[in-house]
Amino acid sequence: MAPKTRAQLAEALRKRNVPDEAAETVLDRFSELGLINDEAFAEAWVDSRHHGRGLAKRALAAELRHRGVDSETVNEAVERLDPDQELETARRLVERKLASTRSLDPKARTRRLAGMLARKGYPSGLAFRVVREALEQEGIEMEDDYP
Repeated sequence: MAPKTRAQLAEALRKRNVPDEAAETVLDRFSELGLINDEAFAEAWVDSRHHGRGLAKRALAAELRHRGVDSETVNEAVERLDPDQELETARRLVERKLASTRSLDPKARTRRLAGMLARKGYPSGLAFRVVREALEQEGIEMEDDYP
């Protein structure tokens, strides 16, 4: 069983028709014992999903909120992610995908690569900058009016 947030465990108990009062008592005790720790869960989630899937802060925050982690804990966890590390991860993602787009024209390549980064939560400005850098390293000059 994978680690769960307090909200996910509370939902699982509700589905099993555990009375709210009993569920709350159990969850409180688990928290006291350190068996439930949303802060540790959020930090581990950010590290794992950023390094494993290349997700950016925005996507990581959305996933954590979806799992019931409170906003303050989400913000603390995603802010631990270094902006330079996020930039490097975006570059690695583009580098991996670059070869499969070589048969396309530069605008189509840009759209495809920037779209891939956008789906992983990267801001458009950063995505287009990374794609432009990668294409320029291949000797492809981008038009100035294109992001």
